[in-house]
Amino acid sequence: MGAPLYFHHPLSLEHDPRLLSPGHPDTPERLYVLEAALGERDWLGWERRLAPAATEEMLELVHTRGLIDGIRALCAKGGGAIDMDTYVGPRSYEAALHAAGGAVEMTRALLDGEAPVGFTGMRPSGHHAEADRAMGFCLFDSVAVAAAWAIAERGLERVFVLDWDVHHGNGTAEIFRTRKDVLFASLHQSPLYPGTGPLEDAGSGAGEGYTINLPVPPGTGPELWMGLFERVAMAAALEFEPQLILVSCGFDAHRADPLAHCQLETETFLEMAGRAKGLAEEVGAPLGVVMEGGYEPDVLAECVCGVLPVLAGEGEVAQLPGGEPADPLVGRAAEVYARWWGTR
Repeated sequence: MGAPLYFHHPLSLEHDPRLLSPGHPDTPERLYVLEAALGERDWLGWERRLAPAATEEMLELVHTRGLIDGIRALCAKGGGAIDMDTYVGPRSYEAALHAAGGAVEMTRALLDGEAPVGFTGMRPSGHHAEADRAMGFCLFDSVAVAAAWAIAERGLERVFVLDWDVHHGNGTAEIFRTRKDVLFASLHQSPLYPGTGPLEDAGSGAGEGYTINLPVPPGTGPELWMGLFERVAMAAALEFEPQLILVSCGFDAHRADPLAHCQLETETFLEMAGRAKGLAEEVGAPLGVVMEGGYEPDVLAECVCGVLPVLAGEGEVAQLPGGEPADPLVGRAAEVYARWWGTR
């Protein structure tokens, strides 16, 4: 098996919401700083691959034709506002195609045994995009497209999508709400944009129990966050026995991020990456990581440069303290999801 795979594309730098919204936090500088840091480290030994564009047929696995056509048409006119947070320019549609295509190509390579782990470092992010609506800086839900492609094209029956971005992955949650072939778990600050993902929302219909929402209050630090991560998200995932693990990997729960109020340290993300890697090894599933948020460029670079070696299985990661069973929020969450999973 080859080196771990890092997918990128120069069009990620062409998507710039500041053309219409000066001061917008989702800037190309996020990637400039990240790629400069990785370049100084010889990309940490990861094999770089250019991300292909997703086909519109791939996007239609989770998105409506109306959404796809609408974003393409708006970009063709030179760009514009989708909502008060989400803007596109002339190249944004193409950038989003490559972001989604990179997630799918990473998944294909992993399932074909070309590498044990992959990472896509591209923009725009995707986890807020719903089936028929772009929102929250997101145009197409890349991780959802990849998960749906693995099920539709490769016949997978169990995909675990773990979202540790500080904002609730409402798009992914809604796309898979009624399905039981995808277990979706989200740790996120609440209250915070987009205002979704309450603890008791466990999906619906055939998918009841296959959505796990773990909101935390502002000011949450590593202990509570890791308590929920271990006691609920990881416990359920292990029982689910996924054939593929995909991570919506945001770094905006870091204490230095300007858009939220959690207090995670860089080491917290390394610990989560190590646990995701351990889960993948335990169930014999490949692990693919899709970058989402993280709006302090130097911190984003620091976190990614720390996470990639962990994902590659290099070195030891110190285990951070998790929430004790007596922690009221951990205990309550475990009780809610014990209806479907062994989280007591």
